[in-house]
Amino acid sequence: MNGLLSNGLPPLATSENCIVEAGSAKPVLLRGVNRSGLEWAEPNEEGFCSAAGISRAEIEFIVTGWNCNIIRLPFNQDWALNGRRGHGAEEYLSDIDRVVRWASRAGAYALLDLQWLDADRPFGGHRNFVAPLPNLQSLEVWELLASHYHDEPAVLYDLFNEPHDCLPDDPYPLVREDGALYPMTHRRVTMAEWQPWALRLIDVIRLANPDAVVFVSGINWGYDLRGMPLNRANLVYSTHVYNNKDVNWEDAFGNLATRVPVFAAEWGGQEEDQEWGRSLADYFDQLGMGWTAWSWSNEPFLVAGYVPTQFGEVVRARLSGAVDGLMERS
Repeated sequence: MNGLLSNGLPPLATSENCIVEAGSAKPVLLRGVNRSGLEWAEPNEEGFCSAAGISRAEIEFIVTGWNCNIIRLPFNQDWALNGRRGHGAEEYLSDIDRVVRWASRAGAYALLDLQWLDADRPFGGHRNFVAPLPNLQSLEVWELLASHYHDEPAVLYDLFNEPHDCLPDDPYPLVREDGALYPMTHRRVTMAEWQPWALRLIDVIRLANPDAVVFVSGINWGYDLRGMPLNRANLVYSTHVYNNKDVNWEDAFGNLATRVPVFAAEWGGQEEDQEWGRSLADYFDQLGMGWTAWSWSNEPFLVAGYVPTQFGEVVRARLSGAVDGLMERS
């Protein structure tokens, strides 16, 4: 593609505990929002973006109106490989391309997040579609996407959304990184189960795109990064922080952030969480961490009809330090 979707955004890399521009080693602080929808919105006649309500005007408003320099874009593995209901995989990928192009043209990177394996198999709970671990098709989808975006520095890769223990009513066994199944009695997902998967997925991406910047989530629904880092270069470690987690942020991700790049790929709340959100954002500032707040388009949400919610105002206030679309780390 020769960077046709990236509109001149510089390639990124990692150095010590920073994300940097690959050419100059200049630190870059990435902060923005999640734009959910492409993982769950059934395609309409105009396709996947239309069904999710994602438009060029909205993406431009997120980037320029909210001073975001990154948008995290959750996607659906099955739809990227097979399409959905008469709309082919090529159409799904074309709609992802469209969001990448819109975002980069305005000055923001796109973080592709493997959020759902498919839209047909809930993994317990109240129609929970977030799987505890990947499956063999996850290797296929990352090979596809890493090849497709090989020459696109605006595209970053979030391996797998939220590794977690099986819910009590999850009917499926956990899948090992070689495709074998754990016994149904094996319901825990620790670093012992997650890290071999993470390494396989990283290596698949790197075969197609050796310079890719890859984000690796923690366990316990993405929150807990104890046991990281991994023995691979250009990795960013991704935590998901909500008010239902313990408040020991230092152990979960803060200590790691002093040594390697750590990024909060999800954090958010509602009206009653505003003070908690300010305290968490202060902690991110203290560590110099980047983040993408959850979520522009569904609860816990940041806007309603482009008007910030009360928690959205907390997030928008923290995004106010943008300069020419890039936030630099001091």
